Amino acid sequence: MDEKGKEGSFMILFIVMGVSILAAALWDKFAFIKDSIHSVLDPTAGALLSWNLDIGMVIVVFILSLAITLAQKYGTDQETLREMKKEQKILQEEMKKFRDHPEKVMELQRKQMEFIPKTMKLSMRPLIFTGVPLILFYRWFNDFFVAAGNPRLLGIMSWFVFYLVFSLIFSGILRKILKVA
Repeated sequence: MDEKGKEGSFMILFIVMGVSILAAALWDKFAFIKDSIHSVLDPTAGALLSWNLDIGMVIVVFILSLAITLAQKYGTDQETLREMKKEQKILQEEMKKFRDHPEKVMELQRKQMEFIPKTMKLSMRPLIFTGVPLILFYRWFNDFFVAAGNPRLLGIMSWFVFYLVFSLIFSGILRKILKVA
């Protein structure tokens, strides 16, 4: 793979984000977007949620977290990300050593800042594959839960808070199991 391919491109990311936002914005304006997503998700995820709201939502969130984690693992250059994280850790340790020398700390911070755009480009690449489907899934979730009267999951959480909490839990576990950088 060439250097440009390893780094990724923010342009593609912006295009995918734009398409995602456009699809979400046009959800109610163009029935074919909404209807086609409902025709796929109502008999699958909808059936799980209708069977048992809490357990069904845990299963759906787990499947989505697994898909996102797999996209991160196989859609990024894991070796390069690991190397960059090691270098950043070394820089942090050096900054601790030179706490009393602000000029040296500033120099190390500048070096560390150079990693941010490179790391973002590498780690955001999976969004190209997951961005639009996730936005459409969120819009479907909203329709499903509004139609169900906005029930509370586990008796206390909205669907969005439930999704966030459980996706963070599942993603953390899956990233460790699958050794995602």
